[in-house]
Amino acid sequence: MENTLPPIPAKRYFTIGEVSDLCGVKPHVLRYWEQEFTQLRPMKRRGNRRYYQHHEVLMIRRIRDLLYDQGFTISGARNKMQELVQTERDKKRNGEVMLDGVDVLEAGAEELDDFGDSMMSDLIEPYSDQLIQLRRELVEIREMLIH
Repeated sequence: MENTLPPIPAKRYFTIGEVSDLCGVKPHVLRYWEQEFTQLRPMKRRGNRRYYQHHEVLMIRRIRDLLYDQGFTISGARNKMQELVQTERDKKRNGEVMLDGVDVLEAGAEELDDFGDSMMSDLIEPYSDQLIQLRRELVEIREMLIH
């Protein structure tokens, strides 16, 4: 996925304009994607105003990546999203702990800059030892749950 997208702020709800800016997609495209991707269901309030939650912003970024960066068609992206949702359901059903993306924490703080986000590196660096230890503990817990 393109690294030029801004970080997602720690908020509970986002307006369609905010999501548009965060995901690099115009609001009318977001409304269209709602029709095409059944997993995408923002909350609607007064006047049919849409409010997206954090997981929906991540989903929109995933859809954007599939369509714009990986070259999927709408139909192909829809199928891929259904596969991903089913995989997540299966993992939860099997008691697996979701640790996607945590492997990054084992990289040194200087390696985090390779991801093109030096601000994130500056935020994580003071905590890198703690995060690495936390990851190890989570992996141990996952292993105990699996076996």
